[in-house]
Amino acid sequence: RYVFVLVLLVLAIVFYWKWVLASRQRFLDRFALPAGVMERLALKRPELSQEQGALVQQGLQQYFRLCVAANGRFVSMPSQVVDELWHEFILFTRLYKQFCERALGSYLHHTPAEAMPTPNTATDGIRRAWRLACREEGIDPKNPDRLPLLFALDGQLGIAGGFVYALNCRDAATSSGGAFCASDIGNSGCGGSSDGSSDSGSGCGGGGD
Repeated sequence: RYVFVLVLLVLAIVFYWKWVLASRQRFLDRFALPAGVMERLALKRPELSQEQGALVQQGLQQYFRLCVAANGRFVSMPSQVVDELWHEFILFTRLYKQFCERALGSYLHHTPAEAMPTPNTATDGIRRAWRLACREEGIDPKNPDRLPLLFALDGQLGIAGGFVYALNCRDAATSSGGAFCASDIGNSGCGGSSDGSSDSGSGCGGGGD
């Protein structure tokens, strides 16, 4: 009898947690940033068109969805321009706090790479971001045929100082801008950019969350 009750309790917790996650994902799918946040991005990045700004907003929404899917585990930010939009959103402190509570269940802090708790945190976080973004878009993380939105944006929009990813290491090695090898991330190699640099302190590209 006690075993039966325990099984029912476990099942109830599992179904409740699945409902919570699904509710958060639905909220994120419908969520739109306040107009003032996008206006601040336009001032910071006047070279971006309105359509390109909308793509950046989609990238931030995807990042938040990845954080929900990660279930509390750290997710690094693979895009410089999406990170900038996130910064602007955080400045709307009350709205951002309310958003985090509704979409994520708790406040999502923005941690710079140099403040990571361990040297491997950023590297593990970018691998997690890659796997989750690929899963969301139906991409094979070990043999990708395209880049997920978050990993494609900086290169697609020509963001100065952005994180640029190539599908394979050959393209990364021949890239004049020093692209990161995306397929290496999927195979946990994180071989790095052609110039060996990374703002996150790892060879995987991306920054802190």
